[in-house]
Amino acid sequence: MINKKIIVAGLAATMLLSACKTKDLRMNTAKEETPTDKKVVVYQVFTRLFGNKNATNKPWGTIEENGVGKFNDFTDKALNEIKDLGVNYIWYTGVPHHALVRDYTAYGISNDDPEVIKGRAGSPYAVKDYYNVNPDLAVNPANRLQEFEALIARTHKAGLKVIIDIVPNHIARKYEEKNNPDGVKDFGADDNVNVEYSRDNNFYYIPNEHFQIPDGDIPLNGEKNPLIDGSFDENPAKWTGNGSRKAKPDQNDWYETVKVNYGIRPDGSKDFPELPAGFDQKNYEEHFAYWQDKDVPDSWKKFKSIALYWTAKGVDGFRYDMAEMVPYEFWSYMNSAIKMKNPNAFLLAEVYNPNEYRNYIRLGKMDYLYDKVETYDKLKDIIHGKASPDGLSDIQKGMSDIEHHMLHFLDNHDEQRLASPEFAGTPERGKPLMVVSATISTSPTMVYFGQEVGEAGNEDAGFGKRSRTSIFDYIGVPNHQRWMNGGKFDGGLLSESEKNLRDFYKRLLNFSINSSALMGSFQEIQSVNRQNNSGYDESLYSYVRWSAKQKLIIVANFSSDKTSEFELRVPADVISKWKLKDGSYVLLDQLYSKNKTYFTVKNGEGAANIKILPSESFIYEVK
Repeated sequence: MINKKIIVAGLAATMLLSACKTKDLRMNTAKEETPTDKKVVVYQVFTRLFGNKNATNKPWGTIEENGVGKFNDFTDKALNEIKDLGVNYIWYTGVPHHALVRDYTAYGISNDDPEVIKGRAGSPYAVKDYYNVNPDLAVNPANRLQEFEALIARTHKAGLKVIIDIVPNHIARKYEEKNNPDGVKDFGADDNVNVEYSRDNNFYYIPNEHFQIPDGDIPLNGEKNPLIDGSFDENPAKWTGNGSRKAKPDQNDWYETVKVNYGIRPDGSKDFPELPAGFDQKNYEEHFAYWQDKDVPDSWKKFKSIALYWTAKGVDGFRYDMAEMVPYEFWSYMNSAIKMKNPNAFLLAEVYNPNEYRNYIRLGKMDYLYDKVETYDKLKDIIHGKASPDGLSDIQKGMSDIEHHMLHFLDNHDEQRLASPEFAGTPERGKPLMVVSATISTSPTMVYFGQEVGEAGNEDAGFGKRSRTSIFDYIGVPNHQRWMNGGKFDGGLLSESEKNLRDFYKRLLNFSINSSALMGSFQEIQSVNRQNNSGYDESLYSYVRWSAKQKLIIVANFSSDKTSEFELRVPADVISKWKLKDGSYVLLDQLYSKNKTYFTVKNGEGAANIKILPSESFIYEVK
């Protein structure tokens, strides 16, 4: 399994992130546009795996052996259950047609070479045709686009909005559009392949050198295939997706993909118009107007066409893979065009460089970025005993101007499963992490399918190994399959602990999308409770959230084995902001209403006696 964050931090980051340097916007504290006044929850599903009922789980298994999910498996019942979990958006991961090892030539689709594919089912981030969808996902591959359009309609009927991936930085080595709209040519069709770089080339080339298969990975685990012959016909060779300029990339490079050229010269300089000073303060309409008379690289036009094609089909938003490897000027160009068609479009970007966050939000007009290297990594360090919860307060303070735009998650297709031994260890230990992730800011929350029933990703799928649910193989997802219950989607095969876990997620997510306080103000009360409070254990974390209508006190216990009893203190400045008079108040837990305690305000300061069990959390509302 390749960790793409490590790769980006190396070669690709050196080449491309230097090209995206701009003035540091961290001191800009202007209020950001807030796309919603309610908390948003995104449910990510790996579309190929969601509806798969087959439990064989043979490493490197075929569709016939291990099964595959279809668009049609997302029935009205399934979608309504997802909606009732407390979800607003569903991100269908792996929808665009990507390279895979299966014969679909009867449908006019060419076969792909296993030597430039990871796994058997293929990476969803090696897209082969942006104007159609993965044939594996259709009951009738000839009607695969129509089956996805029907899924969009069913999703909207259930009250959910649709997100799909766009992968702008790279495409499959054998990109082959079969369904281009009129006037749209294939990537690379007009390229001058005799030069390394030209602004309107779609790719970067290595003139006079043939592409060579990297050493290391054994395609299909050694299985025979007529296309496995030690070579792949690419002459001249192209730069690899992560930025490698070698004709023979390394095994750890993204060798199944080629890098798209956005007008960044090989020396890192920009070959396109830049945004004028002050555009970090302008809205998407002004960004759109700016680009109307500008000459931009051809790749920009191609990807804008792709995004608007799917927008016109009813897709409500996009998740952009490795967005920081593409210059923010392009994002200004494309995102403003999307917003002109759908002002409410949900635009989420995978960005891992905190120094670039504000550029991609304010100049690239992104709605949301991954909060990976700050909140996610801190929570993981806390549960591993490598860090104190105190650092969460510093993160909130440091991102106070953009906190709404930093999407929170604990599980996704790239990361180790929350319940895996490599992360929290058990679903129960993940609970306080989830409470904090979902309630500490106004940002959206994302849940990865199976997380809510404790999926640990234990399978050796073949190319994909345990602790992550494989995105490269045909495989089943056992805990999720027990909830799916043969297509009944009623949780009938779940254990009692799994049912209780899903109930926890349902309570938490539904509370979060209806809480006005979670879209209001934040203040940590960790520091006051860590000082001179002998019962307040170092594994605890506490903070308050409030709006004009609701006041919350949130306490989480990250310890897996220690019960804490202490007097929780709420400082005078919070009591003053809440305009509470001296007296006694009820604290009612919003996760489990049977849990309540009393809160006393005396001389303008608040206090409550708390007993909190291992891995327990309280979301107390002041009544």
